[in-house]
Amino acid sequence: MFSQTTPARTPTCLVDGWDEQLLGCSLSDYVGVTQLLQVSALRNEGRFDPAWLSQPQMEKICSVIPERTIRDVTERHFVSDQEAFKTEDEERRLSRDPQLCRFEYNPLRGRPFLSGFGTGYLAPSSHLITPKGSPLGLYYLGIAHFGNEFARELGDLFEQYVGRQLRQLPDAEVHAEIVYRDERRSVDWIVLFDDLVLLVEVKSTRPTQQLRLGVLDSTSAALRQIKHAYRQLETTAALITDRNPSFRHIPADRPIHGLVVTMEPFHTANASFQKEARPNTDIPVTVCSATEVEHLVTLRDTSASQVLLERHGDPLTSTYSLTTSFVGRSVGRNAILDAGWDSYPWKRHADLEGQATAEG
Repeated sequence: MFSQTTPARTPTCLVDGWDEQLLGCSLSDYVGVTQLLQVSALRNEGRFDPAWLSQPQMEKICSVIPERTIRDVTERHFVSDQEAFKTEDEERRLSRDPQLCRFEYNPLRGRPFLSGFGTGYLAPSSHLITPKGSPLGLYYLGIAHFGNEFARELGDLFEQYVGRQLRQLPDAEVHAEIVYRDERRSVDWIVLFDDLVLLVEVKSTRPTQQLRLGVLDSTSAALRQIKHAYRQLETTAALITDRNPSFRHIPADRPIHGLVVTMEPFHTANASFQKEARPNTDIPVTVCSATEVEHLVTLRDTSASQVLLERHGDPLTSTYSLTTSFVGRSVGRNAILDAGWDSYPWKRHADLEGQATAEG
């Protein structure tokens, strides 16, 4: 998304060198360090010791990413001490209810390794290492360094990234947003199947700590964005069915569905008990994550439109996450994800690439 997607608007933050400024290395190397730390923790009971980098067996690793870079990135972005952990944990608490503790912010998400527990560093929850190299992890780093402009530009990139994914659908025609009366804009993407018109609105929002705690406050920025997406879908659907001149090239002779794509999962967004938090619409709407779209476009034994139509036809499964509709389906490779994986540093060394392939 960051290095292989073309933005629709001219960026001011995400320009050449933004990754070096933010991360202290290239984005590719940062993700490579994240992968190295993840594997180290999994193979060594949650530990990574920088001293290991000087051992002969690490020569191949350090020929790809210099030892100094691995050490600097690890200490700068992944490691905290016990006192800093306790302080941040206390400052970020929103509730004193012990039953809600597991839904609170975990400082290990920001820095998954702790010092002071023997030699090297210890990751008490090693599954929190990989997300540091994800768009979500980069989002929080970017906001802290560049401010809100980083979020705006990331949102633009995410919108274009989803469009790239949708264009992989083998049996669909994809249209970008349509500008109509008084410079108003439709949903971000309109996907035309022979049996369905799919309206796609992209929101780079993510579940907040309040949402994880079950605080469905209507002032929540995340909820506001999702509600706005519903309204955009409803408005665009009406423009199509009313045969607005700007939408005459979009057929009105087939069902219209809506898809709200978020960067991170909102696991219960489609559930019945969330109905009060959603605007009423005349068209079926599904909220899904980018990961689910990445799978939807790779379906091989059926059309994505058929899956969506069948899902809507079942009153129960339509309240589930979109992922459940892929169970038992055949999916293929995602060329965009493959290209992203190929950009990571370990392919620079043939032996390491072969080893990773064999272990994968």
